[in-house]
Amino acid sequence: MKKAPQFLLPSWRTLAFLLPLAVGSACQSNTSTSESETTSADSTTTASTDSTGSKKYLNKPLISDIYTADPSAHVFNGRIYIYPSHDIETNMPENDNGDHFAMRDYHILSMDSIGGKVTDHGVALDIKDIPWAGRQLWAPDAAFKNGTYYLYFPVKDKQDIFRIGVATSKSPTGPFKAQHKPMEGSLSIDPAVFTDTDGKSYMYVGGIWGGQLQRWRTGKYDGSKPKEQEPAPNEEAVGPRVARLSNDMLSFAEPVKEVKIVGKDGKPFLAGDNKHRFFEGGWMHKYNGKYYFSYSTGDTHLLAYATGDSPYGPFTYQGVIMNPVEGWTTHHSIVEVDGKWYIFYHDTELSGKTWLRNVKVTELKRKPDGSIETINP
Repeated sequence: MKKAPQFLLPSWRTLAFLLPLAVGSACQSNTSTSESETTSADSTTTASTDSTGSKKYLNKPLISDIYTADPSAHVFNGRIYIYPSHDIETNMPENDNGDHFAMRDYHILSMDSIGGKVTDHGVALDIKDIPWAGRQLWAPDAAFKNGTYYLYFPVKDKQDIFRIGVATSKSPTGPFKAQHKPMEGSLSIDPAVFTDTDGKSYMYVGGIWGGQLQRWRTGKYDGSKPKEQEPAPNEEAVGPRVARLSNDMLSFAEPVKEVKIVGKDGKPFLAGDNKHRFFEGGWMHKYNGKYYFSYSTGDTHLLAYATGDSPYGPFTYQGVIMNPVEGWTTHHSIVEVDGKWYIFYHDTELSGKTWLRNVKVTELKRKPDGSIETINP
């Protein structure tokens, strides 16, 4: 996200193709299971160079035989499972629509502890097995309830509109079987499912630019003039969406509604305030009774967070969780493991290319008041 594209970036409106759900992976793998060791690197700076000219990173990639991004991490039955995008190299020409970000399947990773062996469980869901899917299988998430594991995924339908689908399995590693239709009322990208302490589950979705969220400003999809549908810099920014899930976890129990993210003055952020406004990659976790909604700011490459007293918000901006990673995109998840909190994220250490990423993990530290310390990756 920040300093890593090895090329000059075009103007901000032409950067739509670079959204955090980008893909790529010159390394294709089969469905066999593989393992790799994870290690920690010197944790002082963000992809800076040392005295020898070598880049320094906070942590090493969790896996290196395929490219992975957008990691959604969960603890199921005492084991850590990671649901990432699978970046692939398609050799498609880059364009403003992000057509070259053409992921086609998901691999699920797991490990028994932070820093332990990482297992790649192979392909858990392929786009060819999703009846309604057109193209571009982007960042997923997962949940467990009713003895079933649910995999939520964004993919463009046959009309090239991003919808959210759901697939089910009796195993956290799949294989997953997709429902025959997308979730009714779903839109955009980056589903993130949060189950509260009362057992109710909520889905957060949304991403502007290539994620199409700005095309839903009227409540209906309008793809006629996409570049004119973004708010002007002095207009209120487009917010993510949230809806409570039904008990069967396969549908929404209510219409999706916009989430408000506001400053300390209580005012919503404007579209031109790209250091604070929502771009994509939302995630929810709860700590000491507070709801923490974190997200990517996109073209300023920050992971920011805001807090509130309800899963619906409004959420008041608090600060930056993570400074820019190497590579244009950033996307994360936050999970508690054995009493400590960790953030899973990605950068481009392995490839140096913003569309071929690798997932990493590091500890998330808080101050006594619950605020999160900023990480330099």
